[in-house]
Amino acid sequence: MTTKLTTEDVPQPVVPPQSPTGQDANKRTIFMVFAGLIVSMLLSALDQTVFSTALPTIVGELDGVNHMLWVTTGYLVAVTIMMPIYGKLGDMMGRKTLFLGALTVFLIGSVIGGFATNMTWLIIARVVQGLGGGGLMILSQAIIADIVPVRDRGKYMGVMGAVFGLSSVVGPVLGGWFAESIGWRWVFWMNLPIGVLAIAIAATVLKLPKHDTKFTFDVWGTLTMAVAVTSIILIASWGGVEYEWGSATIINLIIAAIVFSALFVWAEATATDPLIPLKVFRNRNFVLATITGLFIGIAMFGVLAYMPTYLQMVTGVNATGSGLMMFPMVVGLMGMAMTTGALASKTGKYKWMPIASMVVLALSLWLLSTLTVETPLWVLLSYMFLLGAGIGLGMQILVLVVQNSFSDHEVGMATASNNFFREIGASLGGAFVGAQFTTRLTDLLSERMSALGPAVASAMGGGKMDMNSLTPARVNQLPDAIHDVIVGAYNDALTPVFLLLIPMIVAGFVTVMFLKEVPLRAKLETAE
Repeated sequence: MTTKLTTEDVPQPVVPPQSPTGQDANKRTIFMVFAGLIVSMLLSALDQTVFSTALPTIVGELDGVNHMLWVTTGYLVAVTIMMPIYGKLGDMMGRKTLFLGALTVFLIGSVIGGFATNMTWLIIARVVQGLGGGGLMILSQAIIADIVPVRDRGKYMGVMGAVFGLSSVVGPVLGGWFAESIGWRWVFWMNLPIGVLAIAIAATVLKLPKHDTKFTFDVWGTLTMAVAVTSIILIASWGGVEYEWGSATIINLIIAAIVFSALFVWAEATATDPLIPLKVFRNRNFVLATITGLFIGIAMFGVLAYMPTYLQMVTGVNATGSGLMMFPMVVGLMGMAMTTGALASKTGKYKWMPIASMVVLALSLWLLSTLTVETPLWVLLSYMFLLGAGIGLGMQILVLVVQNSFSDHEVGMATASNNFFREIGASLGGAFVGAQFTTRLTDLLSERMSALGPAVASAMGGGKMDMNSLTPARVNQLPDAIHDVIVGAYNDALTPVFLLLIPMIVAGFVTVMFLKEVPLRAKLETAE
C-alpha cells in the first residue's frame, strides 16, 4: 500500500519565519541543524569503533577479560533494539524531544563508564549508551527528512555517510591512543563536550513539526523483537568464539531467534500501531534497497573487522599503524558518498549509483583476494581505496531510496526499519566472515607448524607460547622460518574469504537492477 503524497506548493513548516534575507536565513538554519546532527552522528558512530583497540587495556585493568565480549555485545543489542522504537515514536510524537533525550541518555552512559570501577558497571554503561545511541543515527537521518526535501537531501546524506566511514578508522586510532597515553577513561569523557555541544545546537535551532497523533504503543511487538534481536546478536557474537556452533547454548539461541521472530511477525500483523508495519515489505523499493544495503554492510564490516589484524601480522605495524592504513578506504568512501549525494540532488538520477557500487565492490573484493605477503603496500592500499569507493557509491543513496518510498510522516519508521535489518544482516555477515577466517587460520597454522617439525616447540619457548596468544610484536621476534609460516597462514586464511563475499555482491547487483527509479520529491509535505 502506497501513501498518496501531496503535490501542492506549500510553505516549509519546519524552518523559522522568513527574515529579511529570506532564503539565506533558511539555508543558515539548515546548516546549523545539520552541524548538530553531524556531531551527534559522530558520537554514535565513534562509540561503535573506539573500543576495538582500547578494550584489551580496559578489561585488563578492570580484571574482566572473561566478560570482555559483553562490553561490545551489550551496546550492539541495545542500539539495535532501540532503532525501530525511536523511528516509530519520532513519527508519532515528533523528533526534537526524543533527539535531546537520546543525547542525554547517551551522555549519562558515558559518565557511568568514565567512573566505572569494575566490569559490571562498565557493561551497564555500554548498555545505557546503546539505549541513547540507537536514536542518534536514526533520528539524525529522519530529522534531515523533516527539514530538507528528498531531491535536495542527497548531498546531506552523502556527508552523513562520509562521517560514518571516517569514524570507522578514527575510532580505533583514538581508542589506541587513549589507552596508551592519557588513559582509557577518555574513551568515555571525550563524549561529554561533544554531546553538550550537540544538545546546545539542537535545543537552540532545531524547530520541527509537532505531532499529536494518538497511538497505542506496540508492547508485544517490542518485547518479541527484543528477544529475537538479542538471540540473533548473541549467536553472531558467541558462535564459534565463546561456544561451539553445535553447543546447546547456540542451538537454544537459534531456536529462540526463530520462535520469537515468528511471534514478532504475528504481533506486527495484529497490532493497532505496529512498530514495523508489515506493509513496508509490500513496497518493492524498500525491500530491494534494504537487501542491497545489507550486502554492502556485510562487505564493509567483514573487511573492517579483520583487515587491521591482517595488516598488523603481514606488515608488522602496531594497532595504531594498522588503523591509519585504513584511511585510503575512508578517503574513497567519503569522496564517493559526497559526490554521489551531490549528483543525486542535482540530476535526480540515482539508480546507476548502487548498480555501480556492486560492480566496484565485486572488483575490489576480487583484488583483495589476490593479496600475498609480497604484495607492495601501495597496491594493497589502492585496493582498499577502491573498496571504500564502492561502499560510498551505494550506502547512503539506498537510505535516500527508502525515504523517498514513503510519505514524510512515515520517514522515521522507514529509515529505522532499513537500518534495523541492515544492522542485523551486518552482524550475521561479520560472524560468517569471522567463522570462515578463524577456522581456516587454525587449520593452516596447525598444518604448517606441524610440517616444521620439533624445532618449532623450542623456538616457541618450549611450548609455553600458545598459538592463541600470538601478537604482531611476538611474531616479529620469531625466527624467519616460523615468522614466514605464521604470516603466510594469516594471508592464506583471510584472502579466500573475500572471494566468498563476491556471490553476495552479485546477488546485490541482481537485486538492485529491479529497483524502480522514482523521481525524488522536490517539496516537503504538509505537517500534520
